Amino acid sequence: MTKATKILGLIGRAVDYSYSPLIHNTACRLLGLRYHYTVFNIAEPCMIEDALRGAKALGIAGFNVTIPYKKTVVPFLDELSMEAASIQAVNTIVNDRGKLTGHNTDIAGFASPLLPYRESIRGKTVSIFGAGGAALAAIEAFNRFFAPKEILLFVRDPEKSQSLLEDSGHDNRAPVTIVHSGAPEKIRECRVIVNATPIGTRGGQSDAQRSIIPLDRELLHSGQIVYDMVYNPLETPLLQAAAQAGAATVSGIEMLIGQAEHSFTLWTGMQMPVAAVRELLLQEIQQQ
Repeated sequence: MTKATKILGLIGRAVDYSYSPLIHNTACRLLGLRYHYTVFNIAEPCMIEDALRGAKALGIAGFNVTIPYKKTVVPFLDELSMEAASIQAVNTIVNDRGKLTGHNTDIAGFASPLLPYRESIRGKTVSIFGAGGAALAAIEAFNRFFAPKEILLFVRDPEKSQSLLEDSGHDNRAPVTIVHSGAPEKIRECRVIVNATPIGTRGGQSDAQRSIIPLDRELLHSGQIVYDMVYNPLETPLLQAAAQAGAATVSGIEMLIGQAEHSFTLWTGMQMPVAAVRELLLQEIQQQ
């Protein structure tokens, strides 16, 4: 009897653009694993509980979770890993015979491309735009791996963001200062600038919302590292502005592959063939 194919997928809103199916289906094909990864677009947060209950009933092996549901899924899971519990945000779910465990591989995935800069980040001020699950993962990664002096969190709604930060259980190893995103002048003093919002995504409302991200080259300089979690397109408006200002740049594709590698191992127990996956992914992006 042929072994049944296991289903994996991405939970998000309007995420048909995602490269995650290409990444995971390529890895499974290269390793001869009978998994198929697809996309589950969920229109409203109120549908998340039913979706996860259905996943148990259908025996779906696992999910990635993306904006805007990384925190929404938490109350409906049976268990959280230490990383997910530390920030109350989940980007990976494993279904073990009906028991749903939430993990956060964004933390390690975010840190990976910054590790070569670790010593130059230590003791410096860093900044993050956004206050969702991706931003929380970046805060945790900075604390675990880089020991910055301070983290500036640029947000639209400081009061709401303060509440979210407190609810996440952030332990304040590096002080987090919340700053209104309409006044980004402080990024001049930052060693690292991170976009943890969807702004700049191809097909999104980047033009209308662009003012939240500092594209003014007077605020960017060669002593900075600019990291955009957006990975479609590879060269976002923010990264283009950073490169023109002489800053080092990190594309969101690096975080995408890093978190995917850890998710893949959680689901399959095997190591992703990262080099081959990266090559095929970049070929696909260049063809588009």
